[in-house]
Amino acid sequence: MIKSKPAKEARTKRRITRVDVERMLILCAVALGGAVPSAAGFLAGMFFLRATDALLARVQGRTLNGTEKMLLAVTLHNLPEGMAVGAVGAGALYGSESPAAALALALGIALQNVPEGAIVSLPLRAAGVRRGKAFLGGVLSGAVEPPGAALLLLAAGVFLPLLPWMLAFAAGAMLCVIVEELIPGSARDGGHSTAWFALGFTVMMLLDVWLG
Repeated sequence: MIKSKPAKEARTKRRITRVDVERMLILCAVALGGAVPSAAGFLAGMFFLRATDALLARVQGRTLNGTEKMLLAVTLHNLPEGMAVGAVGAGALYGSESPAAALALALGIALQNVPEGAIVSLPLRAAGVRRGKAFLGGVLSGAVEPPGAALLLLAAGVFLPLLPWMLAFAAGAMLCVIVEELIPGSARDGGHSTAWFALGFTVMMLLDVWLG
């Protein structure tokens, strides 16, 4: 019991830190597209993960476990990150951004993908999945980033306006997972706790932007 308490506290601190990271992602979305699209994208991400859980329960008679939710959320999270790299890369090609800025962003996102992959791989390993498969699961969660970057480079005019929505959507999906881990019983109350969190977070975000 004594040994498990520090481990539990460490996990809680990591999740709270992750909330701060997702908040920064939402702020990026606000800077790119404004408050209302970011709020809509955030709520859509929260709803998507809850709806996926409910659909699975209806079809297969079970809900997503914590590892499956995290894998889905991290994968959704990585797609707009790849698009962000593609956006800066497109700017470098057309002269509006420096190649150094594009390289720095690509390297920064590549480095932060290491702990994101570990978020997926370590729970899989703890659940009894073989080491190679657990590692592969972490790698595959980030495999959507290169296609995301390529899409932005090839069709910047189509996807660039959607980037704020997608960043906020990814943050909403990730926060849905974190909230259901941090709030006891929230994963079993039909989504009420998660919905109230989403509403409160959205109101505070809008007030923060509109009131400066």
